[in-house]
Amino acid sequence: MSDTERSPKRLSVLVVDDHDVVHWGFRLMLTQQPWVQRCLSAHTGREALALAARYRPHVALVDLFIGEESGAEVCEQLRVTEPNTRVLLFSGAGNISPQAARAAGASGFAYKDWPARRIASAVHMVGLGKTVFEHHDHQAALGLSERERAVLELIADGLTNPEIAGSLHISKHTVKEHSSSLYRKLEVRNRAEAVQRAQRLGLLA
Repeated sequence: MSDTERSPKRLSVLVVDDHDVVHWGFRLMLTQQPWVQRCLSAHTGREALALAARYRPHVALVDLFIGEESGAEVCEQLRVTEPNTRVLLFSGAGNISPQAARAAGASGFAYKDWPARRIASAVHMVGLGKTVFEHHDHQAALGLSERERAVLELIADGLTNPEIAGSLHISKHTVKEHSSSLYRKLEVRNRAEAVQRAQRLGLLA
């Protein structure tokens, strides 16, 4: 492979997660990348700190919840002990605001359900000194009406369509129309996905 086909720097990556399946999947994905020089893995915060001190990886991919440990706290410790190791926090279900992630010293946040190529790209970008935070669209940018926002909040509270109709003094048919419009704008298929997407975008408190 010629130098022009390579990334500017081959990177050493540390994966920090307490699940073996995640380690297997991420290591398989990352070792296939031409820009990855070494892929290490740790199952605990203590193990991560020890490996970081020994190998000084360019980037650490740290789960937001490592068993009972806080990934954000592990991120802070890594940044203190190995300031040249940049951190990309990631999670399957949890969430953290960009402000909180940055306060912990992270350079980005990724979701486990992203396509493998997107996760690899995020790791690469963070390793090269860039930041990766999902764009948090606002209500106006999505084109949500005030009534759609109200329906969204009641859906998040667990209300049924008849209950939403009663709360907003509108018909069940109108609630269904607003819900369908919400799903389309949020690019989701159902209530659960709508709530999850809205939380990621900072649309729900």
